[in-house]
Amino acid sequence: MLAQPAYMEPTTYRRLRLPHPKKHRRPLQQTTLKHAIHCRGVGLHSGRPVTLRLIPAPAHTGLRFQRLDCPGTPSFRLTPECIINSPLATVASAPGQTGLHIATIEHLLAALHACKIDNLLIQVDDAELPILDGCASSFLFLLEAAGRTALNAPRHVIHICRPVSVQGKNGAYARLAPHHTGHLHLSLSIDFPAPAIGQQSYALTLAKEPFKRDIAFARTFVNYEDIAPLHAQGLALGGTLENALVIQHDHALNPGGMRRPDECVRHKMLDAIGDLYCAGYGLSGQFEGYKTGHALNNQLLRAVLSSRNNWQFIADSAPDLPLPRKNIRLKEKNPLPLENSHAIRKSWSAAS
Repeated sequence: MLAQPAYMEPTTYRRLRLPHPKKHRRPLQQTTLKHAIHCRGVGLHSGRPVTLRLIPAPAHTGLRFQRLDCPGTPSFRLTPECIINSPLATVASAPGQTGLHIATIEHLLAALHACKIDNLLIQVDDAELPILDGCASSFLFLLEAAGRTALNAPRHVIHICRPVSVQGKNGAYARLAPHHTGHLHLSLSIDFPAPAIGQQSYALTLAKEPFKRDIAFARTFVNYEDIAPLHAQGLALGGTLENALVIQHDHALNPGGMRRPDECVRHKMLDAIGDLYCAGYGLSGQFEGYKTGHALNNQLLRAVLSSRNNWQFIADSAPDLPLPRKNIRLKEKNPLPLENSHAIRKSWSAAS
């Protein structure tokens, strides 16, 4: 079972003076799914069939992962500390259990972040989530099909109190700073040698509708010349033109080409939205990234949460931070299997 990190154990916190609904309004509540739901696809890197199950969870559970192919292993709560270094995907590792990890979680996390799903048990029967359509659209469809329900507990949001930055290679950086609105604003820039990508920038205020309209469709991308070396390392074995955008110099090899001229930077923003949700809570602040990736995004989260001078919780009630539940027993109710759903079947691989 995951040990609770120190930064998540305050006994009190100061009430922030930020724009918020009038005092007589009920505070935002924690959420989970109305129904359990599952789907089947292939892992982007393993190429193996994998089943994903999303199961409603009680308040204060947080986002928890569990490997069904490893009998007897408990679920573990997602925190920045359980993310291990991987340049190609966001990988969560169960604390104290060597080799028990789950990869490529960022696209699902991005959809959960945008939909403000706070509590969920995420079960998978392999070491990687299914890639589905290579973006967040199918995950968003699953969440909408399952529905969202409010729980009887106030929602907590991490407010950034002062700027924190981390540096990467070749000028890359990621930064979180305060923002007066109480929302998460993101701006991101990339610079790739391929003329089809080049320099691109994008900015967004995170909310479900703009995420669904402007970000969710953006696919993971790869340079064509990198595919053979990746295959030689046993990676990207499940990648196809159905679930990845393949760039060759000045054009995309996919039928129909890019969905937007700046699809690549939009996907990088999708990744950042998912990576930032590894905090386990929503964020209030301004995120800025330049040539950032999964490892640098996680490094930024750890830097922010390493000191209580950098952040504090926004909450309208409850003086104590909700701690993760122990010995959770989550029962599936009204599962909604969607393997045969025509609405997303076309975006699944042949393993669906």
